[in-house]
Amino acid sequence: MDFSFGAEDEELRGHARAWLSEHLVGPYAQAVGLGGPGSEHEGAEVRRAWERELGRGGWIGQGWEADGWGNRRLSLTGQVVWAEEYAALRAPGRVGHIGENLLAPTLIAHGSPEQQGRFLPGIASGEELWCQGYSEPDAGSDLAGIRTAAVRDPADGLYRVTGQKIWTSLAHDADWCFVLARTEPGSRRHRGLSFLLVRMDQPGRVEVRPIRQMSGTSEFNEVFFDGAVAAEVVGAEGDGWTVAMSLLALERGVSTLVQQIGFAAELERVLASYAARAASGAGDPALRERLVRQWAELRTMRWNALRTLGAADGPSGAGGSGGPRGAGGAGGPRDAVDVGAPSVAKLLWGGWHRRLGELAVEVRGAAATAGPALWAPGVPYEYGLDEEQRLFLFTRADTIYGGSDEIQRNIIAERVLGLPKEPR
Repeated sequence: MDFSFGAEDEELRGHARAWLSEHLVGPYAQAVGLGGPGSEHEGAEVRRAWERELGRGGWIGQGWEADGWGNRRLSLTGQVVWAEEYAALRAPGRVGHIGENLLAPTLIAHGSPEQQGRFLPGIASGEELWCQGYSEPDAGSDLAGIRTAAVRDPADGLYRVTGQKIWTSLAHDADWCFVLARTEPGSRRHRGLSFLLVRMDQPGRVEVRPIRQMSGTSEFNEVFFDGAVAAEVVGAEGDGWTVAMSLLALERGVSTLVQQIGFAAELERVLASYAARAASGAGDPALRERLVRQWAELRTMRWNALRTLGAADGPSGAGGSGGPRGAGGAGGPRDAVDVGAPSVAKLLWGGWHRRLGELAVEVRGAAATAGPALWAPGVPYEYGLDEEQRLFLFTRADTIYGGSDEIQRNIIAERVLGLPKEPR
């Protein structure tokens, strides 16, 4: 395995660094470092404007298997280079991830030319934001149990959507939501589902209720549909499960490496905190050993992600411009391994990030449990938390959201190892 980057990638690195430095000025400079996991409430308006700035620069949609929508296409390694430079300069947290990395590739694979022409330009320009309407109160990890229903009106051909979705990230800011709904009355499990595109601005028909978390923030929401109108179905009616599973497979990939870059920055802060304590004579060898292990595990996760991306990109490796090479071409069993690769990645980073949150407060010691700002009268709870406290609280959910650890282990056991299915 060769995990180095080629000359084209390094040329792109210089260009990306220069563009970011040139544009992270004025109000965008004030948004540097804002909007990370657990901090989606920070700088929402300026981050939305930053999304449009990225769109004008052509930096949205780099990995799409189509161009001509105002996006610049980059190889896999080029996308990694951009992500590394973006994280290094602590550019504002993205608000367009769901549209760019989930919906757009799904439309390219399953949507009609008309749908692509209608929605891809808005995503690529940063003008239209999306959220994902999958999970429900009684259908989270077991997605096939959804109850949200959509009835097609034969008079106008429009669908009327009724039901509830939950844990909907950024629904309070989104313009659109892609919704998995049951369009065949009486159908069960994965049959009779359709993938619908629903406009969020429908007063009286779409209601968003923020879910306040123990960290004080509320980037997750409940969404209630009461006869909401949907004119677009992606794929054929009844093929929603196929489209939805195709989309879920896109949640890993380059975005995993982007996520790990953020993890590395968080780990650096924890290491710096420990170094300060050690310098004052408060170091703990056992804690130091756990921090070293945390660093080594993050490096291993990066190599695993690069290897997986290289395999997915074909026998010659990632992107043909240098970079992670020689990972593909295994043939045969690789197909089964690919099915389980996203689940392996989720298990790795979910547990790793939760342990980092625990280490962050352990390094701080008793000081992590209290502080003047934490209980100050009149101070919103989320603004009273420091970075370590927020990291600890937010990461408690890492092994649950995006597919719980139990579900990921079931996928690996059943689809990769061929073990009997878990009794229902």
